[in-house]
Amino acid sequence: MKKYITLLFFGIMNVLIAAGCSSSDDNSPENPTEPETFEPVAIEKTNTTKIYMHYMPWFETNESAADKKWGYHWTMANKNPNTTDANGRREIASHYYPLIGPYHSGDKNVIENHLLLMKYAGIDGILIDWYGTFDVNDYRMVKENTEQLIAVLDKVGLEYAIVYEDRVLQNVVNAGKAISVTSAAKTDLAYMQNNYFNDANYIKINGKPLLMNFGPIVLQTPAEWTNVFNSITTKPTFLTLWDQSFEAGDNASGEYAWVYKNSTYLTNFYTNTKPKLAVAMGSAYPGFNDFYAQGGGGDAIGWTIAHNNGATLDETLSLAKNANLSYLQLITWNDFGEGTMFEPTIEFGYSYVEKVKAFAGVKSTENAFPEISKLYNLRIQKKGNAEAQQKLNQAFNYFASMQPAKAKQLLSEIK
Repeated sequence: MKKYITLLFFGIMNVLIAAGCSSSDDNSPENPTEPETFEPVAIEKTNTTKIYMHYMPWFETNESAADKKWGYHWTMANKNPNTTDANGRREIASHYYPLIGPYHSGDKNVIENHLLLMKYAGIDGILIDWYGTFDVNDYRMVKENTEQLIAVLDKVGLEYAIVYEDRVLQNVVNAGKAISVTSAAKTDLAYMQNNYFNDANYIKINGKPLLMNFGPIVLQTPAEWTNVFNSITTKPTFLTLWDQSFEAGDNASGEYAWVYKNSTYLTNFYTNTKPKLAVAMGSAYPGFNDFYAQGGGGDAIGWTIAHNNGATLDETLSLAKNANLSYLQLITWNDFGEGTMFEPTIEFGYSYVEKVKAFAGVKSTENAFPEISKLYNLRIQKKGNAEAQQKLNQAFNYFASMQPAKAKQLLSEIK
């Protein structure tokens, strides 16, 4: 009997080993090689308005670029990020400086940082500024960065939609990549339909995928838009910029507000335009201060909106609240060239994401923003350290599943 039991024991052990099992628990805290995974958990908040963040995926560093040069959106025409000041800050084409420094938009660590900050601020999803599918100028890089972003969105539990820049279409034709602006647009729309619209976390409004357009700028007639939309099987909920939906005609489902000169334009949109629209998306912003003239990137826009130590954001969020919006777009996460950033900066710290958190009515009073930045900093400091990176993966999983206390504890243990 004893011999039989011994043989049986070794037989079971061999089966377990063959199945890739072991007597230790790979998910245990003592063995961090396989982090415990969780489904993302939505943050609890009281404001029912859907809050979306306009996002620029267009930044490139000298490490990420094929030509080893910093991208235009950090340099414009005359800035050199390889030059640093006494504080170690790089010279960039902006009046403001990101808290994590200038970055590559396709960097997974950067994306992780941005999306977790947004999640804990009560933001529901992001609206991605998108330049299409053609390999012209930096459009291919923007598309690749977009898809790196989308890959992490699902892990964090945020939605997304595309803001299509039809302004690029003539450049595509001029580069010989398409025979007409409408054929180029059809190629882009087919790509969106095949790769984005059916995603579970793609934003749907009235049961259809949301598609926004920054304009229209090139396709300026209803007939052109009808021609383009007839080429796909899923017609989206299509929003143009405020006061531009007439250019799309019946193809437009509504409009969205933007940032311009002062808040009277928002008041007019909410009072006079919103009641006429089937779908209306408001806007809120912290300020506007472009760097184009100083950066040699063209003429200055010609007007600024002072940040006023957060008072401008307070005002635009208050207008949004009083307008009883179903949808609100925050402008923008990271357009550093125009100075509209919600992303934490040296100048404003976390104050803007804190204000969004209050507006969203986030129930959690825990301040996770500095710890999310700590996660990013440790990612950089522990580059090449596989054990530390696995622990950081576990911390990320805790943050995404709304277990910030566990994430903080784990981060404190990494030296």
